[in-house]
Amino acid sequence: MTRILIKELIWVERGNVRHLQKHNVKKDEVEEAGRNLIYHRQVKRKLFLAVGRSSERLLTIILVWKQTGKYYVASARDASKKERRDAYEKENK
Repeated sequence: MTRILIKELIWVERGNVRHLQKHNVKKDEVEEAGRNLIYHRQVKRKLFLAVGRSSERLLTIILVWKQTGKYYVASARDASKKERRDAYEKENK
């Protein structure tokens, strides 16, 4: 499995920040979840699904790889039931 290390998240005000509002997720929540990743998986060549913990929420973040350590946030939302279950299993191992 490819290990990702997020050093910087790329934000575009008229793009991904506006899209986050549709899911009632704030930019700072995504930043925090990116620092507190529980697990991730590669979906396509440069596309990753990551689950991380914000202070009171478990978020699923869709990331597009741009450069080493730099990722564009395509979307973020509350984790689904299956993603929450997987995250709890990983945390309690």
